[in-house]
Amino acid sequence: MSAPTGTTAAAVLPGDPPGGRRAVAVWSTGVAVYFVAVIFRTSLGVAGLDAAARFHVGASALSTFSILQLLVYAGMQIPVGLLVDRLGTKKVLGIGVVLFTAGQLGFAFSASYGAALASRALLGCGDAMTFISVLRLGTRWFPARRGPLVAQLAGLVGMAGNLVSTLVVARLLHGLGWTWAFAGSALAGVLVLVLLVLFLKDHPEGHEPEPQPHQGAAYVRRQIAASWREPGTRLGMWVHFTTQFPAMVFLLLWGLPFLVEAQGLSRGTAGELLTLVVLSNMAVGLVYGQIVARHHTARLPLALGTVAATATLWAATLAWPGGRAPMWLLAVLCAVLGACGPASMIGFDFARPANPAERQGTASGITNMGGFTASMTTLFAIGVLLDATGDDYRVAFCAVFVLQTLGVSQILRLRGRAARRERERLVASRVETVHVPA
Repeated sequence: MSAPTGTTAAAVLPGDPPGGRRAVAVWSTGVAVYFVAVIFRTSLGVAGLDAAARFHVGASALSTFSILQLLVYAGMQIPVGLLVDRLGTKKVLGIGVVLFTAGQLGFAFSASYGAALASRALLGCGDAMTFISVLRLGTRWFPARRGPLVAQLAGLVGMAGNLVSTLVVARLLHGLGWTWAFAGSALAGVLVLVLLVLFLKDHPEGHEPEPQPHQGAAYVRRQIAASWREPGTRLGMWVHFTTQFPAMVFLLLWGLPFLVEAQGLSRGTAGELLTLVVLSNMAVGLVYGQIVARHHTARLPLALGTVAATATLWAATLAWPGGRAPMWLLAVLCAVLGACGPASMIGFDFARPANPAERQGTASGITNMGGFTASMTTLFAIGVLLDATGDDYRVAFCAVFVLQTLGVSQILRLRGRAARRERERLVASRVETVHVPA
């Protein structure tokens, strides 16, 4: 018997939020914060060569910027999930905006490598508070059947922030210079903070979550342990781990140097290919969201299919005779990399039904650690391998295949247990609904 679709499963859940225009307006405010956070997060991707020249560093030191930022981001995911479950979305998002805006502003005025590192760490801390909060906002304001599509739309808007980095921040950087480009972009953080204070609300009237007693460290341990025990949470984390990082590494730091230095393209052409990754991500996100919302059985095939396509295109690009792939192959590679972000969102569609409402933040935090841990590891490996091999990108980018192999092995190990547990929860939910008096 096939697994139920998302609509069927969601229809039996009691107390669904109503959605509607108010939900869209409030959710859009939270997504605007995430949009700005992604602009700040990915702004280094178009400034990697400039940063190397400004701070007089090599590939390993340059990769440390993104590694530290992602290390802070990944390390904050479980604490942020717990904070969202305890404090609510508005407070956590507000703290995040203040931190990532301060980090972007500090990066603008950094004159030394150490100061710039500290600024990126501060930015990563604030950025870590955004996406989990936006996911929680979606579950509080929209019916469960809309969950996959709402999550994909949030990811799509985030990629639009990446598009702003590749198109706008890059032009500001080369037109106005380092300080004015990064300081000017920091004003966007002030704007979304005002919008958040004025318009964002944690949940609609009549849908307040049950108060959870706080028992200090014991409460924290229980939340984490209960989320981790669910196979769906762990499967979601490994799906996120395996699918997200190839595009993240490409956009966050190494895409532009690879296209310019290894493939011999101009900065303008390389920027157009980075833009193609973002546009593909936005288009695929809409398609994946609709498919998963209607057919939950498509979740794993979509995720594994994306991994297989990504690995195939990277292998073809790196193995091309002469070391420089033709433009058509680079374009196809970038289009396929665009599917990595939407595929990573499928991880949350495994973790979400595996956990009750009071653990959604914690479970999402665990899931979100996956891709960023993989990205951080790959960024570091590529930087080290580039320095060790004299900038041999063919060898350095083989790190992608190692992480993909590890992730796929874990997905295959967990998929059966997660499916059985999800079916058990669905049956229990149906029984509970039948016994609810009319």
